[in-house]
Amino acid sequence: MTTPIPDAEDRIRKALAIAPDSMYDGEHHKVWAIDQIVRALTGCPMVTRTGVDYCGKPYEYETQGESEEYLQFTGNLDGWDEGIAP
Repeated sequence: MTTPIPDAEDRIRKALAIAPDSMYDGEHHKVWAIDQIVRALTGCPMVTRTGVDYCGKPYEYETQGESEEYLQFTGNLDGWDEGIAP
């Protein structure tokens, strides 16, 4: 018998909450949703990043960063695509 990952249920809930975002048209948006689900399942931390809007005004937003598990998983895949957020 294996010991379950302590936060496995939380990871699964987070991944399922992202699934509706995969309904946007465009392959690049669907790929983004898959990447976000993988990040949730591999326990990636939330990080704050900055961006610049179309008017040149900076803003902050939260997104999933990278966990060691995520880097290990994607590092074993040739050409992993993070997609584009809808």
